[in-house]
Amino acid sequence: MELQERLNEVRSHIAAAERQAGRAAGSVQLVAVSKTFDAYQIRPAISAGQRVFGENRVQESQGKWPELKAETPDIELHLIGPLQSNKAADAVALFDVIETIDREKIAHAIADEMKRQGKTVRLYVQVNTGLEPQKAGIAPDDTAAFVDFCRSELELSIEGLMCIPPAEENPGPHFALLAKLAKQAGVEKLSMGMSSDYETAVAFGATSVRVGSAIFGAR
Repeated sequence: MELQERLNEVRSHIAAAERQAGRAAGSVQLVAVSKTFDAYQIRPAISAGQRVFGENRVQESQGKWPELKAETPDIELHLIGPLQSNKAADAVALFDVIETIDREKIAHAIADEMKRQGKTVRLYVQVNTGLEPQKAGIAPDDTAAFVDFCRSELELSIEGLMCIPPAEENPGPHFALLAKLAKQAGVEKLSMGMSSDYETAVAFGATSVRVGSAIFGAR
């Protein structure tokens, strides 16, 4: 199957999941995860009308996205991988959305860089819903307080929460937890669901899903 066919299939499945959940058509944004793929492999997705992409690493993204964004200025680029504070300046310069704010040090660095660069980047807080020690993210019980800290202390506008459920667990309870935490924290956006479970995420209220291999193929 060609990339455009796979992309259309994912779009169709999202639309069906929206209908099944009684949600408005187009209420779920597709973030095409292009990590590890080169510019020439991404261009067919852009040609097929995809405009929102996700990347895991700042340095890898710097090697392909400035050129791609120059070619297609309305692209929206999301950072969906862990961010080190020494990459904050590069991340703010390149990305439109950073989904992985997960500790005070990063929040401070992003706030400082946005002021220095005079640029506003949309922000999500990553929540470690499974409390996995190897995984980044704020603990669920600390989420509302951390969002409040970002808003009140750093004047950051946090618009959503993001999670990556444990691979071996049913994702549904994790998606439900993230939706509950979003209400508690007073944020509206939910970035959840990947290639294996994005339809489930739509049922639990995802406003964006991050789909890579189902579009681009195996890495």
